[in-house]
Amino acid sequence: MSLATRNVLIALVITAAIGGSVIYAVDYLNSLRVKDLGDIQEQLSVDTLSLETQISLLESAPCSVVGSGTDLTSELDDLGQRLSYTESQLGSSDPQVILLKQQYSLLEIRDYLVTMQLAKSCNTKQVTVLYFYSNGPDCTDCDRAGYALSYLHDTYPNVRVYSFDYDLDLGAEKTLISIEKITGPLPAFVIDGKTSYGFTDLATLEKQFPKGALVATTTNATSTQGI
Repeated sequence: MSLATRNVLIALVITAAIGGSVIYAVDYLNSLRVKDLGDIQEQLSVDTLSLETQISLLESAPCSVVGSGTDLTSELDDLGQRLSYTESQLGSSDPQVILLKQQYSLLEIRDYLVTMQLAKSCNTKQVTVLYFYSNGPDCTDCDRAGYALSYLHDTYPNVRVYSFDYDLDLGAEKTLISIEKITGPLPAFVIDGKTSYGFTDLATLEKQFPKGALVATTTNATSTQGI
């Protein structure tokens, strides 16, 4: 065997070994990712049932024991964040992601109805925002609008934001869209019952809130640059 032939064979063996190692590593990492996502999906199912039960309890609770809803709101927020992570890993068209978004949207609608009921019967001071977005290419400002709403929600505890994927195939959401007469273009906002379309910047969005509604109770140092 010539030296050149031997070197070629050695190179082929090394290449095959490296390729096998890469394939094994990718398969191993993918198995860990799938397991992690499976754990998230299982926890989402448990939390969904828990939140549904809490909402049912709030519906029948007297005003004297109904607080600001902070615990329930934070749980909904946490559930939404984990759902966003799952969607970023699997993609918005994944059947499991779509099912989870449908469940979450139903919870949001239920919580919104309870919030409206409490505001009427118990005179609670919540400012509600229905936010309709799309993952499609036509909604170029949806990401920035989402960041702005997250900032407002984090800064002003009395602001409750409900986000809905406009393209989600869900009967209850379609009914909500019909009731609120949302036609586009997206993003669309319903702030305390008043509808507006499009997003330019945070300052303009803040002006759409009722006078005196945006009151921060704690110091918030979140940067608004680029929003």
